[in-house]
Amino acid sequence: MTDGGAPPEDAGVDYAGRAADILGFSRWWQIVAAAGMMAAVSPYQYVWSSIEQPLAESLDLALPALGAVFSFYVVFQSLSQFPAGKWRDSRGPGALTFLAALLAGGGYIGLAYATTLWQLYLLYSLGAIGVGIVYTVAVNTAVKWFPDRTGLTTGVGTMAFAGGSALVVPYVRANATVAAYSDVLRNVGIGILVVTLVGAYLLRDPPDDWLGLEDRDDDGDDEGIAASLRGRAYTTREMLSTWQFWLLYAMFVAMAGADLIVIANVVRFAEQFGLAAVVATAAATLLPVAAGVSRMILGEASDRFDRKRVMAASFVLAGVFRLALIGAGRAEAGVAFVALVMAAMFFSSPLFVYFPSVIADYYGSRNSSGNYAVLYTAKVGGGIFAGTVTGYLVATAGWVPTFALGGGLAIAAGLAALLLRPPSGSGLEADAATAPD
Repeated sequence: MTDGGAPPEDAGVDYAGRAADILGFSRWWQIVAAAGMMAAVSPYQYVWSSIEQPLAESLDLALPALGAVFSFYVVFQSLSQFPAGKWRDSRGPGALTFLAALLAGGGYIGLAYATTLWQLYLLYSLGAIGVGIVYTVAVNTAVKWFPDRTGLTTGVGTMAFAGGSALVVPYVRANATVAAYSDVLRNVGIGILVVTLVGAYLLRDPPDDWLGLEDRDDDGDDEGIAASLRGRAYTTREMLSTWQFWLLYAMFVAMAGADLIVIANVVRFAEQFGLAAVVATAAATLLPVAAGVSRMILGEASDRFDRKRVMAASFVLAGVFRLALIGAGRAEAGVAFVALVMAAMFFSSPLFVYFPSVIADYYGSRNSSGNYAVLYTAKVGGGIFAGTVTGYLVATAGWVPTFALGGGLAIAAGLAALLLRPPSGSGLEADAATAPD
C-alpha cells in the first residue's frame, strides 16, 4: 500500500458478488440512492447566496444580519453528524434518514412562511441538522459498501451534493423576487422531502462480517484486504490520540474556510468588481457543477494513485486559482472570472472526498461514520470564517485581502498534506520512517 493511498483494486475479494448476495441487486444502487439524497439537500449550502437578498428585502432586514444564518447552517450541519454517525454505525440508516427527510424538507417549506429573523435561524438550523444526517449517511454508505473504490464512490455522492443544486440555481435566480420567492422555497422543500423519503426507504448497511474480513483489533498484516478494511479498527478515542488526526483536522478547517468563502460570497464578490449580473449568475450556476464533477474525477484519481499526493497537489492548485480569481475581478474579465471560479472549486471541493477516504484508510471502516463525523466538525471553523469572520474582514480590510487569505489557507493545507502517513501501530505503516504518535 502506498503511503496515504489506496491498494490495488484486485484485493482477492469479490466485493460486488458478496454485496449482490446480501442486497439481491447491485451495490451501485445504494450509491444511486445516497447520491439522490445528497442532491436533494444541496440547496441549503449552494443556493443560499441566491435567496438571501429577497429574504432580506421581504423581511426588511440588513444583509449582514443574514450572514449568521449561513454560519448557523454550517454549525448544525457539521455538529449533527457525530451523533448521527454513531447511531448509524450501531443501528443502521433507516429511521435516521426518515427523520432527516422531515427536517430538511420541512425546513425549506417553513422558510416560505417565515416572517421574522429568529424563524429563519430556527428553520435553517433544523434543516441543517437534516442535511448533516443525510451527508454522513450518504458518504459512509460508500465507505461501507465499496472498500475497494472508496474515493470514486464517495466522489459520486459528494458530487451530487455539489452538482445537484446546479438544477435549482437557475430556477431560484429567475424567481428570486419578493413576490415569487415563497413559492420557490416551498417547491424546493417539497422536492427535498420526497427524494429523501425515497432514499430512507432504500438505504441499508452491510453486516459487519459481510466479507469475512472484519477490521482487526491487532497489528497483523493480512495481505489483499482493501485500505478501509486493513489495520486496526480504531475507536474514536483511539483516533483522537494520533497526531495524524489533528493534522487532518487543521487541514480540514483551512480548506473548509477557503471553500465556503467562495460558495457563500461568489455573487457579492462578482458584484463588488462591477461585473455584469450574467457573470454572477453564471458563476453561481457553474460553481456547483465544477465542484461536483471534480469530486468524482479526483476521487477516482485518489484511488488509483497515492492519495496524499493527489490531495496535496489539488489543494495547492485550489489556492493558486483563488489568487488568480482576484486578478480576473480587478481586470473586469467576466469570462476569466467564471472560469477561475470553476477551477478554484474543481481543486478544493474534493476535500469532501479525500478526508473520509483517508479516515477509512488510516482508522478502518467499522467506525467510519462516527470517526469521520468527528473530523467533519472542523467544517464549523470553516463556516465561521466564511460567514461571520468574512463579514468582519470585508468590512475592515475589503474583499481582496479576504479572498487572498482563503487562497493562502488552501496552499498551506496542500503543503501540510505531504506530512501525512498512516498511524504507527495501525498495521498500515509505509516503508518510510513515521513520526511518533
